[in-house]
Amino acid sequence: MLKPAALLPGAHLAVVSLSSGTLGEPSSEHQLKLGLQRLRQLGLVPVIMPNALKGRETLRRHPELRAADLKAAFLDDHIQGIVAAIGGDETYRTLPYLLNDDEFTTAVRRSPKLFTGFSDTTINHLMFYQLGLQTFYGPNFLSDLAELAPEMLPYTAATWHRFMTDNAQTVIKSSPVWYDERVDFSPTAIGTSRTSHVEMHHYEVLRGTGVVKGPLLGGCLDSFYDLLTTTRYPDEQQVARTFKLIPAADEWRGKILFMETSDEQPAPALFQRMLRCIRDAGILTNVAAVVVGKPQNENYYAEYRQLLIDETAALDLPILYNVNFGHAFPRTALPYGAQAAINFDQASLTILEPWFQSE
Repeated sequence: MLKPAALLPGAHLAVVSLSSGTLGEPSSEHQLKLGLQRLRQLGLVPVIMPNALKGRETLRRHPELRAADLKAAFLDDHIQGIVAAIGGDETYRTLPYLLNDDEFTTAVRRSPKLFTGFSDTTINHLMFYQLGLQTFYGPNFLSDLAELAPEMLPYTAATWHRFMTDNAQTVIKSSPVWYDERVDFSPTAIGTSRTSHVEMHHYEVLRGTGVVKGPLLGGCLDSFYDLLTTTRYPDEQQVARTFKLIPAADEWRGKILFMETSDEQPAPALFQRMLRCIRDAGILTNVAAVVVGKPQNENYYAEYRQLLIDETAALDLPILYNVNFGHAFPRTALPYGAQAAINFDQASLTILEPWFQSE
């Protein structure tokens, strides 16, 4: 995999809206201001791409504008990294404008850049994985940089600092606390802390012993389900097939699958269907192990846990549960394609290689 460079102080970071245009809504102005302030505090220079603030309706009608911003960020040699504004549910509509564009695909390979985001940004990550670029299933702009508390959540802030350093190996530790999602995102909520909870479970081994190693690959389970079915949009499955977005079954062999559920907090029956869907696609039947993110607000924590055990029993699949990535707060970043090791005897997760290219 092509690795980006770490973000040095003074690096320019592009902000792109690749799915929902929430960042450009008047109701998000206070969050935009706060997120830009946090980027500057990190020593980074934010660059709002030309279409990123055009709002939900315009960007819904014009996926080509979203794609144009991402292409422009890769073509601009002054930009070192890219952060997704937020997720959504129709990022797939940008694919024809990107993967059919030789100038874009060439720029990605010629000038690898840090890219971070989660949720439906899974589609972009799978696209970059296909192009050979290591990206990060990690923080986005609105959920993390624009956190309304007096400061970014410490564990998530540490993830941002990790984008600015490089280590031979990285231990992904369990956060000592977790937080509820907010219900009030209005300006009056600025400066208010989230409801926090002491972490009682930490990483849970649902099955497995010893150490399992393999490259990381995955994303949001809801996004995978949407790409594999016609449940949400009638053309999404065909777009995914046309661009071979989900790796073929044999390409999952030996991988460590990471997956987590969205803020829609799918009911257990739907979670079960999602698991069976990725099993039937040859994903669960080929991977070496699975890392599962903490459910947001710990909703359905026990139900998901039991379904994971039951639905993979015949596969004897090793599973590490309740890891801090995805929609639950706080969050780490997981690098696509990087070699990782899960020690099931110690319930630990380690990235075995540097995140960034050497000088």
